[in-house]
Amino acid sequence: MYAKSILSTAAIIAMVQALPAPQVSGYTDADWPISRTESSVEGIATSFPSEPVSQISAIFTLPPKGTEPGAAPTRVASIQTGPTSHGPYEGTPTTTGAVKAPATLAASIAPLPPNPTHTYYNPNGSLLHPAPAPYTPAGGLGTNGTEPRYMVNSDFDYESITLGLYQEWIELDLFLNGLAVFSEEDFLREGLTAEDRHLIEYMAIQESGHATLLSNMLGHTAPKQCTYNYPWTTVREFVDFNQKLTKWGESGVLGFLAHLDSREVANLLSQSITVESRQQIVFRQMTGVFAMPEWFETGIPQSWAWTYLAPYISSCPANNTRLAWQNFPALQIVNQPNVNRLSPNNTADGEVVGNRVADPSDSTIPEEESCVHVNVTGYSCGPAITRNKTEPLSFPGRVVRFTWEAPGMAVGPNNSYITETKAGAPAFVAWVSQLNLTYTPLTLTGNDSGWSYQPPNEVYEGDPAVNGTMFVALTDSDPYLTPFNLSMINPHVVALGLYQAG
Repeated sequence: MYAKSILSTAAIIAMVQALPAPQVSGYTDADWPISRTESSVEGIATSFPSEPVSQISAIFTLPPKGTEPGAAPTRVASIQTGPTSHGPYEGTPTTTGAVKAPATLAASIAPLPPNPTHTYYNPNGSLLHPAPAPYTPAGGLGTNGTEPRYMVNSDFDYESITLGLYQEWIELDLFLNGLAVFSEEDFLREGLTAEDRHLIEYMAIQESGHATLLSNMLGHTAPKQCTYNYPWTTVREFVDFNQKLTKWGESGVLGFLAHLDSREVANLLSQSITVESRQQIVFRQMTGVFAMPEWFETGIPQSWAWTYLAPYISSCPANNTRLAWQNFPALQIVNQPNVNRLSPNNTADGEVVGNRVADPSDSTIPEEESCVHVNVTGYSCGPAITRNKTEPLSFPGRVVRFTWEAPGMAVGPNNSYITETKAGAPAFVAWVSQLNLTYTPLTLTGNDSGWSYQPPNEVYEGDPAVNGTMFVALTDSDPYLTPFNLSMINPHVVALGLYQAG
């Protein structure tokens, strides 16, 4: 039996002031003098002026528009106000498969030894080479004074940024669609206010800016917005799906960002993807899970990001630019932890809303089994800045059971992409999170089913590698790879899934 205690704000402040220093174990410099004291919590404002009570000197000014000098470029898409189309694609594709190059030089990229020119090491902390200018150490890319060109500069760049644009388009529609489908009252029932709705709307506006940026870097063949087929039916499922979608969105970009030929494009893209990382944290907070359980964000190959994204795209405009990336078969986690459960260990098999790998947890479980409206520290999963759960979503050693699809499934826009794998029989589970790639053995229980366990490995001491929303794959072998060359795992991937750890 758990008892709930309620203390007044004044009592809590008194308790905090009475605590001896240090309050953090091992931290010994907590007694430095503080001259400023906190103001009393009494006398809180109760009336609010409709106009400012004081004025700051200012001049009337507006941003330049249209053809005026200094006017900002227009966005490729404004915020939608009319109806949009959603639901599964019912037609027949006119073309199938990923875009192919004029020729393919090899079945896979062979591993090579380290780059022989990468030998720099600084033994004493001093500069080793002449500086090209004052306060400018030697080295760096794009630092020789060349005028920047903010356009893709290779097929690799083009296909990577095109994938990124597909991601920005769905986010723009997704955020707005949830606001259109659910009322303010629907949000309030789940602890989310009109201000939270406004934040989601603002994130959609951010996406219109991101879509503009990527379209401009691609040129006139940049793909247009598509129509989508979403899995959620409740507000909780909407925000849960958002935190998963923004996770693979940021990880998909982080996986290719450092490989782009155009350093200028990488520069601007890094300034947009960091905003997406913030969005993912916001949706985790709205979902009521720990805001940022990892020390490092994960990078994944483009084909992984496309595998996660494609099943949620119904159709695209005729002649929309197609992608060259691979679509892997889907890997379902049978006992996926349910973020809505008071006790995640009691999650039933298949407690998600569909059979696509990023479908959200089912939020329509009985109220007495739900953590959403519970107001007890350690057990609530209602919206909050962060939550610290007494019972974690998952834990090292937890048995995780899988099923997977055979290749050859039609997915993506107009059902025009086909899942494919070149791998042999599945033998391992690859857990990709933060900086780590960890393998555990797969125990087969059937032709398309098996199990393994959540590994205990750490990135650095005290940082569990498997944490947060992360990525899993079945592989036919266990090649040693690191974040910079993770895409070399693709020929070994049998199926691809998403795991809700925590």
